[in-house]
Amino acid sequence: MSTVPSSRMTGIGRVLVVVYAVMALAATGRSFVQIVRRFDEAPLAYSLSALAAVVYILATLALVLARRRGWYTVAWVAIVFELTGVLVVGLLSVLLPDLFQHETVWSLFGRGYLFIPLVLPVFGIWWLRTHRPSAVLPQSAEATA
Repeated sequence: MSTVPSSRMTGIGRVLVVVYAVMALAATGRSFVQIVRRFDEAPLAYSLSALAAVVYILATLALVLARRRGWYTVAWVAIVFELTGVLVVGLLSVLLPDLFQHETVWSLFGRGYLFIPLVLPVFGIWWLRTHRPSAVLPQSAEATA
C-alpha cells in the first residue's frame, strides 16, 4: 500500500497549517478560560471567541485534508467564514465598542493577536487559489491516503 506524497503540505503550505494550528490552540485556550471564569460578564464576546476557535480548528483540519473529496471546499468555507467574522466583529468592535468591552479573538480586527486573524485568511484564500487539487482522489485511493 503506497500513498502518494502530498506536495500541498510542504513549504508555505506547511507554514500556513502550523499558523492555523497555533491560532486554533490560542483561540481554544482563550475561549475556554473566558467561558469558565467569566462567561456571565460577556456571553456574546466569549461565545464569539469559542466560535473563532472552532473555525480555526476546522480550517486547520481542512487544509491538512484538502486533497480528499470535499475537504478543499470545507477549507474554502472555513477560511471565508473566518475572514467575514474578522471583518464584521472587527468593524462592530470599532463602531459599537460597548458591545465588545471584553475582547474576542476577532475584536479590533485581531489586535490582541497582532492582527494575524486579519491577515491569515487573506493568505489562506491566496494559497487555496494557487494550490487547487489537480484531481479528486478516487474513493479507493482516499482510504489509503
